[in-house]
Amino acid sequence: MGFDVTEYTTVLITLIVIMDPPGQIPIFLSLVGHQTPAERHRAAWQAPAISFLVISTFALGGKFILSYLHIGVPALQGAGGLLLLLVALQLLTGQGNASSPKAADGVNVALVPLGTPLLAGPGAIAAVIVAVSQADGHGAAYVAIAAAIVTVHLVLALVLRFSTVLIRILGVGGVTLVAKIAGLLLAAIAVQLIANSIMGFIDAR
Repeated sequence: MGFDVTEYTTVLITLIVIMDPPGQIPIFLSLVGHQTPAERHRAAWQAPAISFLVISTFALGGKFILSYLHIGVPALQGAGGLLLLLVALQLLTGQGNASSPKAADGVNVALVPLGTPLLAGPGAIAAVIVAVSQADGHGAAYVAIAAAIVTVHLVLALVLRFSTVLIRILGVGGVTLVAKIAGLLLAAIAVQLIANSIMGFIDAR
């Protein structure tokens, strides 16, 4: 079957930029900072676990969803590109972190809002569905996509687990800088998706 290194690298970088592990640190600390160390550690693996479950579900059922709703890959690329562009603009302007999301009373913050929609948001879901759709039955590409999904969630778990250490190393300015760089890269990915969407519609005519 083999392993598609290029596909793995592309999907991994895309998901890391979209899900922005360093940018999740302030939000994570604001939601669990008042809890005990054991509760923080539990939330650090529960949130990526929920995100992994959600994204894996869409990765497995994405083609069925597209077929059932009669949506073509170019349309999904265009929609995904626009969604990613909105997220990129929020990262670049700082509007995404203007206020910390609050959890509802009695709700485990690792599930909502951390696991979804902060980690498994529309941008990450759209990116995974597009990647699986473009794999077009190649087993090596499917294995690479699965490995990338697992890797990014391991990175998220490690970042959240050691967030209190990372926030001291990076500082607020460092996390902000990383978020700005991620926003720039994400904007480029969004533009490429939109361009691919336009080319797809042209080729289909």
